[in-house]
Amino acid sequence: METLIVERDAGVVTVTLNRPEKRNAINSVMWDELLEVFETVADTEEDRALVLTGAGGAFCSGADLTDPRAASGHQLVRMRHVADVALALHRLPKPTIAKVGGVAAGAGCNLALGCDLIVASDEARFSEIFSRRGLTIDFGGSWLLPRLVGLHKAKELAFFADVISAEEAASIGLVNKLVPAAELDKVVEEWARRLAAAPPLAVSMTKTLLNASFAASMDEALEDEARCQAVNFSTADTREAMAAFIEKREPRFEGR
Repeated sequence: METLIVERDAGVVTVTLNRPEKRNAINSVMWDELLEVFETVADTEEDRALVLTGAGGAFCSGADLTDPRAASGHQLVRMRHVADVALALHRLPKPTIAKVGGVAAGAGCNLALGCDLIVASDEARFSEIFSRRGLTIDFGGSWLLPRLVGLHKAKELAFFADVISAEEAASIGLVNKLVPAAELDKVVEEWARRLAAAPPLAVSMTKTLLNASFAASMDEALEDEARCQAVNFSTADTREAMAAFIEKREPRFEGR
């Protein structure tokens, strides 16, 4: 691919945003390639977990506002394409991890927030930079941010567009785990391999249940849980988990 490096190893797909000269700002080609990768991973049985990261010390500085292709055509059409990318990440039926080692700003910040888990180094920085550019929050940030940090804190981050440190991001619940920069690769690799070894169907359904939880009543959530659990009890993976427990060994899940 022109703007991404895609690597596969033992069920883990690592996608590296690869425009380091632009701090991995997302141009039109990268939007297209991200959508293609998300859709491919969703449909590839061997892909068990996805890691998103950036090349050259940055995660992603946001959309590339100097991209000439972005200026062509109607902006609403372009933004709906951007929304398709955000939805493809949100709906991806595999667990996702953002590995953030540097700046994550604007759409790049929300690309990280759109992942299921965020591991950040102590050198990471986050910003909902939009208002500094005369823009409103996008790439799902208006939906994601209040759910992570609460409505009033989300308004503060979006209105002032301050750059916050990794330590502050961790303290307000924006990231799952904060680690020294030297340990970032090791920690993310461990989490990704654990996710790749987990029961794919159960993890996928758990992700769906949690994503839907804010829009569901307790009655609806319980009914959805019942349906998912009924599916689990019919799978070979659940039988394998029970057998492994009895035999005191690690289970081997195949997604069936």
